[in-house]
Amino acid sequence: MRSVLKSYVPALLVASLSLVATGVASAADLLDRIREKGEIVIASEARYPPFEYVENGKIVGYGVDLFDEVMKALPGVKVNRLDLPFQGLLPGLQTDKFDAIITSVTVNKQRYDTYRLSLPLADASFAYVKRKGDAALNTPEDLSGKNVGTQAGSAQLKGTEAFSEHLKASGKDPIASIQTYVDFNEAYADLAAGRTDAVVNSLPNLLYLETQRGDVFETVKTTFGAPTYFSWAYRKDDDSKSLADLIDDQFRKLAADGTMAKLQQKWFGFTMDLPTDALPVPQE
Repeated sequence: MRSVLKSYVPALLVASLSLVATGVASAADLLDRIREKGEIVIASEARYPPFEYVENGKIVGYGVDLFDEVMKALPGVKVNRLDLPFQGLLPGLQTDKFDAIITSVTVNKQRYDTYRLSLPLADASFAYVKRKGDAALNTPEDLSGKNVGTQAGSAQLKGTEAFSEHLKASGKDPIASIQTYVDFNEAYADLAAGRTDAVVNSLPNLLYLETQRGDVFETVKTTFGAPTYFSWAYRKDDDSKSLADLIDDQFRKLAADGTMAKLQQKWFGFTMDLPTDALPVPQE
């Protein structure tokens, strides 16, 4: 009996150590796995200047520069950036196709409740752009009875729909039609061609557009709807928490040392006063 027991002890020890090792491996969270692999897989929509867009075959923009600064906290980790249509980003995050969405996700209540969202990286309040010299459009209320374009599946679409209802409730005609596009460049092309009257987007994007094509477009700078922000998005689970916390901590450092303001000045021509304690809870 003693010899039989002796032969089992090493086997039991190996099995126990194997279980412990498996438990340790399974306990590692997303940030641990990123460090171990030496790679983070992120998703962006590189058709949203000046946040992310393609120039000379390379993805550039405010969000790219900001993430480069954040990644200084993860030396030795390379970035694998996937360029995808915006409509596929949030579903892809939920199905683990990438580690995080590092592109401009407009904060709303449904997204706040479903995803872990970063501290604000920019203002995302809604405004609209018109053809230069269009004297019929000067305030948000002037969208009453007009044809308006925006991006399919976006917070700007929801905001435009809500504003149309607001116009109707206040006794004005609602927006005549809301046309949706895969990306904003298509909407701007229709606006320039006279196929729509205005395009709703976030104010920083429209101000940037005006700097690039001020001969064609003019931004109506009065915003509408509740103040809102752009964030990056993660899965709302314990596995992603340490990665999200690390990035928020980097945002606080970059805001405190002036780096974030310098990047905003570079890409937008102005700086933004953003909260750094916590992401404000959206009401809608």
